[in-house]
Amino acid sequence: MTQQPFELPHFYMPYPARLNPHVDEARAHSTRWAREMGMLEGSGIWEQADLDAHDYGLLCAYTHPECDGPALSLITDWYVWVFFFDDHFLETFKRTQDRAGGKAYLDRLPLFMPLDPATPTPQPENPVEAGLADLWQRTVPTMSAGWRRRFSVATEHLLNESLWELSNINEGRVSNPVEYIEMRRKVGGAPWSAGLVEYATAEVPASVAGTRPLRVLMETFSDAVHLRNDLFSYQREVEDEGELSNGVLVLETFFGCTTQEAADTVNDVLTSRLHQFEHTALTEVPAVALEKGLTPGEVAAVAAYARGLQDWQSGGHEWHMRSSRYMNKRAEPSTPWRGPSGPGTSAADVRALLASAGAERLRAYTHVPYRRVGPSRLPDFYMPFSLELSPHLDASRVRLAEWTREMGILSEGVWDEDKLRSCDLPLCAAGLDPDATPEALDLSSSWLAWGTYGDDYYPLVFGHRRDLAAARATTHRLSACMPLEGEQAVVPVNAMERALIDLWARTTAGMTPEQRRFLRDAVDVMTESWVWELSNQLQNRVPDPVDYLEMRRATFGSDLTLSMCRMGHGPAVPPEVYRSGPVRSLENAAFDYACLLNDVFSYQKEIEYEGEIHNAVLVVQKFFGIGYPAALDVVHDLMTQRMRQFEHVAAHELPVVYDDFGLSDEARDIMRAYVADLQNWMAGILNWHREVDRYKAEYLARRAHGFLPDRSPAVPVLG
Repeated sequence: MTQQPFELPHFYMPYPARLNPHVDEARAHSTRWAREMGMLEGSGIWEQADLDAHDYGLLCAYTHPECDGPALSLITDWYVWVFFFDDHFLETFKRTQDRAGGKAYLDRLPLFMPLDPATPTPQPENPVEAGLADLWQRTVPTMSAGWRRRFSVATEHLLNESLWELSNINEGRVSNPVEYIEMRRKVGGAPWSAGLVEYATAEVPASVAGTRPLRVLMETFSDAVHLRNDLFSYQREVEDEGELSNGVLVLETFFGCTTQEAADTVNDVLTSRLHQFEHTALTEVPAVALEKGLTPGEVAAVAAYARGLQDWQSGGHEWHMRSSRYMNKRAEPSTPWRGPSGPGTSAADVRALLASAGAERLRAYTHVPYRRVGPSRLPDFYMPFSLELSPHLDASRVRLAEWTREMGILSEGVWDEDKLRSCDLPLCAAGLDPDATPEALDLSSSWLAWGTYGDDYYPLVFGHRRDLAAARATTHRLSACMPLEGEQAVVPVNAMERALIDLWARTTAGMTPEQRRFLRDAVDVMTESWVWELSNQLQNRVPDPVDYLEMRRATFGSDLTLSMCRMGHGPAVPPEVYRSGPVRSLENAAFDYACLLNDVFSYQKEIEYEGEIHNAVLVVQKFFGIGYPAALDVVHDLMTQRMRQFEHVAAHELPVVYDDFGLSDEARDIMRAYVADLQNWMAGILNWHREVDRYKAEYLARRAHGFLPDRSPAVPVLG
């Protein structure tokens, strides 16, 4: 008997699994269906014994305990299909490392998922195509166009990101933790599973489907499902199949620790993601339902969907404990206390559950603000790109000072001349775009000043007053300062509104409506993330590590940076290129490097002087229970890995994207210039942090950040 590589940890799972009574019906139906589709004898992938041993009927009966028999049978067929696809792709393309063949295979599959069911589809050429064509036609007639679009995208991500896994196998490359979480959501299929939860329970109303709370429900559900699967499947995937896409292996490699230590850390992240799910469901979802004016029926639909995701978590865990597909020996916790036994009770260890709630959930709320931490420690940053500065820097400094005075930014009690000089935002702009014209440099400097001022304004004005309602009202009004179709902007009542109206007019004069919408969405994402920070601040809640890293891009204005970098690229580069996995991976790696860099430099400023909790070093300290130096080492290592990922994507993955999309020479030149823009952006940001007074201990000691504006913010009542 093969020895297990580690002992499975105790899993946090407070919801007992329930079994759908139609389980035998689903098993029998899925067996007939798999044979009809050609997935069993003769497929070279499965025999009847394989399907029986995996028991996908049991999986779906546990994960969808309340739907009727026909719905459970259809859902079970979907899972038979997706697991067959996974094994078929493994045997046909991963084991042979045939990327070209794998791409051709994947390119055909979306043709079997037309948004209009009446659209003709090709003749299936293998069991995967046959199964997908049949399932799509049976599923979509009862679902809305919005659901079809979401589910189609999730399915395409699940299929196409298999190429990412294949590329990493070809290169012998283990991804870094942030990259892994992002890509695992796509290739792991849990967002796809969330779509089937909607089918089994209730569709999410379109008005909230794209909001942060619903997105976080889906993402935390996905991460927990995938990390649990990684723990159970490590032995099969890593030791038998040679997979590199496994969270235990990723952390084992990143931290240089033992397999057992990595498995325990994966379980800690899994638990944190479940806590984040519960926090979002109980705090953010009710708030967005109220904000969007959902009807009682729509509120009930969201609640049913959230309950369905919980059922999937507990049912999926129960199935992993029983399926022969996974390593599940000795999975029961080895604690003296034993609760009830039998189906549905594998998670009911009350002592361990209470210990988990105390030690893990509450640690997020135990930070003591304004602790003395001393000057920020600065490691030897890895920066492979050289700095260039615009020759128009000095003149831009003068003009930015004039603009901020004109807009009123220096007269509201948040900033003054000294504070503006300490930021020296034209220096940042001069490094981000060293080839900019004087006008473009001024515009970039002004956007940086506006964003930095807003980032200071929200916690100082609304945080100290604990006024979340005023922060939300301000955010709504800021969005109204950016008209899309020539409508009138609001009449400004404060410096932030006045400056944004001015910036919007200067920036969008030559833009198409679509470009203006992209830019406004980018600004909205940033300002709404400031409200998220404020909400955490009022609860004294240090964020979950994954949620923090992803929201950090928003608070840093990463989407706004994208808009500015892409400005003027023109139609030569198709939008699909920007949406491709490698391009998004490149951008996110650059943004994470810059965000983590800012957290390292601003540690003393934020922790000691501002009572801030949104800092990666602090998040790591809280999550791992370690001190500042050790947490700094983790953050620095992650920064380095993100930079190396940027280099890897630029050198190895983007050329493949260019070939896959058949880009013209002009488009390739634009994309190479775009990569250079991001390189300048990172080098310029590092230089700016090193040079400005804003983060230096001497300046902080002279200019404490605890002062308050001498009047309430001007925020009119919304109509």
